[in-house]
Amino acid sequence: MTDTTPQPTTAITDVSVFTGGRWLPGRDVLISDGHVTAIGVRGEVDLTGSSRIDGSGAHLIPGFVNTHTHLQQSLMRGIAEGVPLLEWLLQVGEESVAITPERAYTATVAASLEALRSGTTALVEHMWPHPSTEVHDAVLRGLRDTGIRAVLGRGVADRGDATRKWGFEPRLMQPLGDVLDHTDLLAKDAAGSAVTVGLAVPNPRSVTPDGMAAIREFATARDMTVSIHLLETTTDDAMCREHAGMGAVEYLATHDFLWDRMIAVHCVELSAAGRRTLADRGVAVSYNPVSNMRLGSGIAAVPDMIADGVAVGLGVDGAASNDTQDMLESLRTGAYVQRAARRKADLFGFEEMLDIASGGANSALGLPARAGGVAVGDVADLTLIRFDRDFATLPVRDPGAAILTTGTSRIVDTVVVGGDVVIRDGRSTRVDEAGLIRTLAAL
Repeated sequence: MTDTTPQPTTAITDVSVFTGGRWLPGRDVLISDGHVTAIGVRGEVDLTGSSRIDGSGAHLIPGFVNTHTHLQQSLMRGIAEGVPLLEWLLQVGEESVAITPERAYTATVAASLEALRSGTTALVEHMWPHPSTEVHDAVLRGLRDTGIRAVLGRGVADRGDATRKWGFEPRLMQPLGDVLDHTDLLAKDAAGSAVTVGLAVPNPRSVTPDGMAAIREFATARDMTVSIHLLETTTDDAMCREHAGMGAVEYLATHDFLWDRMIAVHCVELSAAGRRTLADRGVAVSYNPVSNMRLGSGIAAVPDMIADGVAVGLGVDGAASNDTQDMLESLRTGAYVQRAARRKADLFGFEEMLDIASGGANSALGLPARAGGVAVGDVADLTLIRFDRDFATLPVRDPGAAILTTGTSRIVDTVVVGGDVVIRDGRSTRVDEAGLIRTLAAL
């Protein structure tokens, strides 16, 4: 069920808004029933009965959509620094086995709040498989308590292997039928909130052909997003060739496990043929530049993906491989690393990066399309920037360039999700931040 309770009308007044691919100063933005219903010159929009947010001197952009994270890793910052991916996975796996509902809740709130404070209004939580219903309940509760929009990917795998080379950690697995039944229960519990439920597959190596068939049938019937790590390194291809006689993309395609509600994460080692396959099947890609740098995985060929028709969104990844949940950091790094790799200083400017970060993969996530900034009819997931919150961003010659090149979470003043103000003056309107800090410091 969807909550049909009328929402209060809110107006952001006298703001510079990025709309239609350009900045328009002195605008009033009206929000009704969770959507942007008007953008007009100051004083020309009827704001009768609305609550007001003073936007004078501020800049309004769409909220970011973090297309990939692992919230529980906010308690694992700095883990396994300087080790290869498979060894990193084993160490993170041990931490995941030991997670408790209490720790899962604290991690979810901390990571979601950090995300919100960097202008993220929606995220995709890729949970690892876990047998505890209480852990999942805690994650859902944490998401709802912070007010962030989320796709909660319930972890699923049906091939066990403690080495993680051709399968997943057996201690975290359950029978596939039990996982799918529990996913339905989670979706029921999430109904009416800003959280939707999907499925999260660790990688192609962790699912059997029968498992792929069952997962796709289940997800398609419910119009659910399925997230899968794919070709972060050469391991997926090497293991699929050894055990299935074909590369990872071909393995998935052969078993009809690529479609338009799937988001493939990383794709650093995706070939030209693989790009064409993903484009043909409508699969979106989550680009995670900071994580890929931290783990030495490489640089995803994002310009080639886009040129080949692949939808690409921006991801932060978990704090065990990124160490923050800061989308502004990923926005800047995601542009700069591509410029360095291609030796082109004019690659990925503000507008293109904003489109990637706010709507690049929305089609796979069940979220409305978004491009060119804020538009009438958009869901009111918005971020209000104040450069005067951080002198290191001043003076501002070009607001977009300043956000891309100097922006940090310090400049995020107000965040609106579905019309609700969840961050005001850089602080949560819902979470006792002092209490959260005390809890985190005691862990």
